Amino acid sequence: MKHLLKMADLSGEDIIKILDLADQMKYNKTHGIEHRLLEGKSLAMIFTKSSTRTRVSFEVGIGQLGGRGLFLSGNDIQLGRGESIEDTAQVLSRYVDGIMIRTFKQSDVEELAKYAAVPVINGLTDYAHPCQVLADLMTIREYLSTLAGLTVAFLGDGSNVCNSLIVGALKCEMNMRVATPKGYEPHKDVLAFAGDNIMLANDPREVVTGADVVITDVWTSMGQEGEAAERLKVMRPFQLNAELMSLANPSAIVQHCLPAHKGEEITLDVFNSHANEIYDEAENRLHVQKAIMALLMGNADE
Repeated sequence: MKHLLKMADLSGEDIIKILDLADQMKYNKTHGIEHRLLEGKSLAMIFTKSSTRTRVSFEVGIGQLGGRGLFLSGNDIQLGRGESIEDTAQVLSRYVDGIMIRTFKQSDVEELAKYAAVPVINGLTDYAHPCQVLADLMTIREYLSTLAGLTVAFLGDGSNVCNSLIVGALKCEMNMRVATPKGYEPHKDVLAFAGDNIMLANDPREVVTGADVVITDVWTSMGQEGEAAERLKVMRPFQLNAELMSLANPSAIVQHCLPAHKGEEITLDVFNSHANEIYDEAENRLHVQKAIMALLMGNADE
């Protein structure tokens, strides 16, 4: 594993290796055990999309590993003023030991990795959100003790989280179900990967019934603000509410990558009932990303 650009880059074994190391790092942090596996190393963090969890978790994470994170907004670097991705990758590779980028186009991340001499980590694109889904899988395993054989239901927009979730769940031998409005299905490449190993529906009740994990996300992502009114209208039947949750397994957990628009994609009562799971999911971004950085940028077996 040289880079992490999308979930398809990982095998099932790779995913479990990351999750096992993330579990160990969470244990270490909880018990005050240092794990400075990247002592003296640096991570360039490029943001052309704003962030709370991604920035804080990567910056704190590289620090806990003994390294340093450098925050680079699109307004701070020449990439935002017309410098090519190739030149940016070539130059940053001579300064830092890894690059994390949170941006719009997946092709920009792929091009950055093509020319970089150091590992590149996708912090989010419009197509994929691998770090988030790895944190989801870590949290699911914490709460339900396993991944293989569980049934996961996703409701709402077939966006970057949904795309990555499908791939990650199937690689971990989970049963994947997705309910979206017509015209909002997951990316065609992801559906081609999934083949017949996924249930697609336009009725959320079909996918939630008997599910072990129910996942939703905001209906309007950054860059889609002009579509907000239409999205609110077509997504309304896919709201995660108590009636829908009553169809899931009694022990089912809920995941949401945050920020949540309570009263839109998830009701306040369902969010509050599952807040511990959702906030653990957010915390686990820190531990998963430390595992990713340690495996890509250093020797995680030290």
